[in-house]
Amino acid sequence: MTSPRVTIQAQDFDLSAEAARLRADDGGVGAVVAFVGTVRELSSGAAVSRMELEHYPGMTEASIEAMIDTAMQRFDIRAARVIHRVGALEAREQIVLVLVSSAHRGQAFQGCEFLMDYLKTQAPFWKKEHTPAGAHWVDARESDDQALARWGLSSGNSAAGAGAA
Repeated sequence: MTSPRVTIQAQDFDLSAEAARLRADDGGVGAVVAFVGTVRELSSGAAVSRMELEHYPGMTEASIEAMIDTAMQRFDIRAARVIHRVGALEAREQIVLVLVSSAHRGQAFQGCEFLMDYLKTQAPFWKKEHTPAGAHWVDARESDDQALARWGLSSGNSAAGAGAA
């Protein structure tokens, strides 16, 4: 049975099992590249005890599916898989997995990096960090918009990006 390309879930994921599923039954795979994001203990200099992630069900999955379609068109990748966790996550827990397979490593690396840059700026997730000073929603970062821009795309999500046109 083939795994879905996009899964939004509260439970943790197993990198090894997901990579094995991605390349199963595809003898043309020469490379699998993975990105695993974790909840940082420090953000903007403040200690983070936990993070809460919310999303818009249905819309989030469709948005990420569209990202994967774009990556499949732009790069010579054979398959991709994105798992993003939602709910309450403690510091150091896994939060996101992006897996990309290709015949060659270069395209797999590019496809994975493209998907992660796109995911950081375009996927409809909302993050709230809990610190000793209280809880606050995480704003878009200009550096994430800049990372997306190197692919020829713009988001305008950050305060600096929103003012530029």
